Amino acid sequence: MKEKNKPDEQPNNPLHGVKLADILEHLVATYGWQELGYLINIRCFKYDPSIKSSLKFLRRTPWARKKVEELYLDSITNNKF
Repeated sequence: MKEKNKPDEQPNNPLHGVKLADILEHLVATYGWQELGYLINIRCFKYDPSIKSSLKFLRRTPWARKKVEELYLDSITNNKF
């Protein structure tokens, strides 16, 4: 018998299996820290930005993480041909 809400089965979730660190690294490579700070107005992107400090903030701040995930989805959707 198959479980309905098994956590490893999320075929319609494009973020499934993607680490927050990978998302952030992609966004920094795509936009750079300066534009990222403009697109998502959070201090850790604007003042002395680093992957480590940004991950710490994003893991504790759901609204900011949601914005980062939405920007990531937009960036991968817009780059497809």
